[in-house]
Amino acid sequence: MTAEDDRLVRLAAFTWLGDLARRHGEAVPWSALAEGVPFRGGRVQIISQRGIVFPRQMAAPLSIMTTAERSGVGRPYDDEVGPDGLLRYHYQRGGPRLRVNEGLRLAMAERLPLVWLFGLARGSYHPVWPVQVVGDDPAAGVVTVDMAGTAVAAGGVLAVQEPGRMYAVGEVRRRLHQARFRQRVLTAYRSACAICNLRHGELLDAAHILPDGHPKGLPVVRNGMSLCKIHHAAFDQMLLGIRPDYVVEVRRSLLDEEDGPMLRHGLQACHGNALRVVPRRADDRPGAEFLEERFELFRAAG
Repeated sequence: MTAEDDRLVRLAAFTWLGDLARRHGEAVPWSALAEGVPFRGGRVQIISQRGIVFPRQMAAPLSIMTTAERSGVGRPYDDEVGPDGLLRYHYQRGGPRLRVNEGLRLAMAERLPLVWLFGLARGSYHPVWPVQVVGDDPAAGVVTVDMAGTAVAAGGVLAVQEPGRMYAVGEVRRRLHQARFRQRVLTAYRSACAICNLRHGELLDAAHILPDGHPKGLPVVRNGMSLCKIHHAAFDQMLLGIRPDYVVEVRRSLLDEEDGPMLRHGLQACHGNALRVVPRRADDRPGAEFLEERFELFRAAG
């Protein structure tokens, strides 16, 4: 494959990943990624159990993968994002002369953009692209990766954009935080709305009990609930509250309204009912300390 073909595969990968993200949201399943990037009537591999994908027809690796954490197990490689916003990504085991590890150094030398597949849960990944290898430490077996999108695809051209890097890093961090929190919460609630039991993932959100900006608004499952979009919006707008005993209350002014079946069945009918879905693991259930404070805010607003 020529250098031009390599460039075109990367552009095709970015476009294809955008389509997958629109279809699946923040969490793209392994099965979708495993289909490979469509290119000239065939498919180019983008995900593998080995972590670093270096298709034989390409000049350098196309993607790197960080597997999801598993309770009590952790990750096989301790990839981490430092305070400088740069990812320290470990070589594949085998030493610096291994083909894929040499490929990462080539990607750095040629400033080739890659895809980072960040594991949210088993079989679920959040793609971040484009990322660039910007440093190499063969002794430690680690490369440094810029997640900020310094290489961007626009109009079929790959270009480097340095201004605004730290803002871009912040955006990537926010996306990873939201994607990981959402995946953990929806998994705990078995992909169903806690209030109405709706089971369409595309219509579910991971709602914070105490919001992100709150001093106690921790990104932990106990401070989250899986809610459908209408109940999430009502919860955020203090139109409904959830007591520490998991009973839903709807604001009195809303109970007195007459505005058709959506209001009647979607919100008013929830009043006085217990949550229909709660996590099986006690450690994942809504924390009383979070619900108590949030319910006081609901009462004060009503």
